Amino acid sequence: MKLAEETIRRIEAHGPLPEPRAYEVWYTHLAGSNRSLSRALTEELAASPRLANLQIEKLYNQFLSPNRMAAQAEKASVGVLTEIDSVVGLIDEALGSTSRYGDSLEEISNVLDAKLDRNLVRDIVNRLVSVTQETVANNRALEGRLRETRGEVQDLRQALESIRTESLTDPLTTLANRKHLDATITHAVDHAALSGEPLTILMIDVDRFKDFNDTWGHLTGDQVLRLVAMSVKGSVRPNDTAARFGGEEFAVVLPQSSLKSGHIVAERIRQTVMGRELVKRSTGEALGRITISIGAASFAPGDNATLLIERADRCLLHAKRTGRNKTVCEDEIHGMQDVA
Repeated sequence: MKLAEETIRRIEAHGPLPEPRAYEVWYTHLAGSNRSLSRALTEELAASPRLANLQIEKLYNQFLSPNRMAAQAEKASVGVLTEIDSVVGLIDEALGSTSRYGDSLEEISNVLDAKLDRNLVRDIVNRLVSVTQETVANNRALEGRLRETRGEVQDLRQALESIRTESLTDPLTTLANRKHLDATITHAVDHAALSGEPLTILMIDVDRFKDFNDTWGHLTGDQVLRLVAMSVKGSVRPNDTAARFGGEEFAVVLPQSSLKSGHIVAERIRQTVMGRELVKRSTGEALGRITISIGAASFAPGDNATLLIERADRCLLHAKRTGRNKTVCEDEIHGMQDVA
């Protein structure tokens, strides 16, 4: 409610009318969940303290619209096709120039074969110099245009890479999103089945997150999720994949890791989270510490991604039911079928 009230105050102070998109832009900015939007909005306010509907529409379409990535991808794709057409045209032009140069040389060769005198040789040399200079000039121009095109293609490549990264990233925590996680686990399971290498999955859940959210509000709840995400990211290897599974639940894919190794990583994450004290940003008030529960399961022959996640999730549930703030591995549980 406080955030909603502050959103309305900002709209009244800076505009435009309190329409849904304006409210969403201001609310997202005040929540601090989209830094790119906040930077762009701050720049707009620096230029003018009052915002117009067109400025809000631009910010919404660029940072919040659910269709923005598709539109950006389409724009980048069209740009790539245009640049490819341009390169093909440049190559055709270069081939034509080279062909004309070859024809000129052949013509001159035929003249030399026919007859030869001093004036004719001088004329031939002048013609050779002329067509060579023309070809050199054309090639230099072509080189410059190709260099420019290369830069354009590089920019488009970076744009497409940025879109791809955004489509696979959870905006709140900056970890991999569920789409990325599902693809990663499927690939990791297939690789483990073919290579015989170990694979371990961790499922992580924030203890009593709903109570914390109800007590301190969703903004502070988001801060908790970011803190857990940062702790997870800082506790795994570069080739591991840390992701937000959904809500307050996270997952970590640990390729080439046994269940024992996975337990070590899980405990490192759990202790890191428990060791951080949460402070409310707006007031500096200490909110205490949070804990997490973790379940760990390791790949077994015949597993698919769904089965592996289910076993890790059962271990997580067992950890929650038996006291929370602990790691439970599947080899610690007997009668897994009964744990549900």
